[in-house]
Amino acid sequence: MPNNSHTSRCPTQRHPMEAPLLSPMKGGGLVCLCVAVAAMLTVSCNRTHDEVHFLRFERLLFDPGHCETPSMQFVSTLINYHPEDPQFVSMMNDFASDEVMQYVYHVTDSLYHDIGWLEKQLGKAMGKAEDVCPSMHYDRFYTLVTADFDDYHNRVFCSNNELAVSIDHYAVASMTRYGCFGTPAYILNLSSREHLVTDCMAAVARQHIVMPDGALTMLDYMIFEGKVQYFLEKTVPSAPDTIRLRYTANQLDWMQQATAKVWAWLVENKMLFSNDYSLLRNYIGDAPKTNAFGEGSAPRTTDYIGWQIVRRYAKRSGCTMEELFGETDSQKILAVSGWRPK
Repeated sequence: MPNNSHTSRCPTQRHPMEAPLLSPMKGGGLVCLCVAVAAMLTVSCNRTHDEVHFLRFERLLFDPGHCETPSMQFVSTLINYHPEDPQFVSMMNDFASDEVMQYVYHVTDSLYHDIGWLEKQLGKAMGKAEDVCPSMHYDRFYTLVTADFDDYHNRVFCSNNELAVSIDHYAVASMTRYGCFGTPAYILNLSSREHLVTDCMAAVARQHIVMPDGALTMLDYMIFEGKVQYFLEKTVPSAPDTIRLRYTANQLDWMQQATAKVWAWLVENKMLFSNDYSLLRNYIGDAPKTNAFGEGSAPRTTDYIGWQIVRRYAKRSGCTMEELFGETDSQKILAVSGWRPK
């Protein structure tokens, strides 16, 4: 069961902070059972400033003979877990022996057997994160497989000082035996190894950004994502804009050219202060395009605009990253920024 003791998080429909750790697995058993295994077999570690080491619990579960055996310590804030439960042990066995899960594991391991490159890149990013926001210190990092490919938004999740990656999500495009599990093409485009570091850092940012109370407006979502993008710009500066924003090159070009048009449309249609999520989701959710702006348009146009606003606000106010993440008044951020599209 998830441990919901952490409080600094965004309660949005689009980016839920608590991953559904116990949900039905495609093929039987429990999808995220290996998270519980992670909790059971956690290694205690004290990470240095720019060092990241992933504990490979998918390998521990599916191929224990080729995994370093960690000490038997239960030190996790991600889950509450009961190893004495015989039903739990039985579900572990079902999970590891399931034919579909074995296929998912082997495809994933063939692509991510060695993730030294990821540990190095993420270590640099986490070091930069601690430089700009000293409270962001993470000690434990896990990889796992879930096969819960419908739950795209929770493929990276974190709690307090721990971060977990459902790394099979970044291999789903190669799982052709099962038709990539029906994953839409536009999500497959966001599921390459190039997105791993920025996705991890975005999850870190989302855990620390404080959101206003009450129903969230489009401007709130816009500023929230702008903060995420600003954080990524500072912590993963080598990442191309297309990777950070999760756009194709054509979508980024369209967004840069259409910023003024999009802003004018949102203002004229009184969308900025709307809190009707059934309307807002068409502008803030992942999709091949934004329906209101037609074919060839970029999705999540508010992400790009929010980034421009937050950039300007940070420069004008001279705020620290922690102060930026703690500021919940989206209208104040917009006003102080003085941002208007060119």
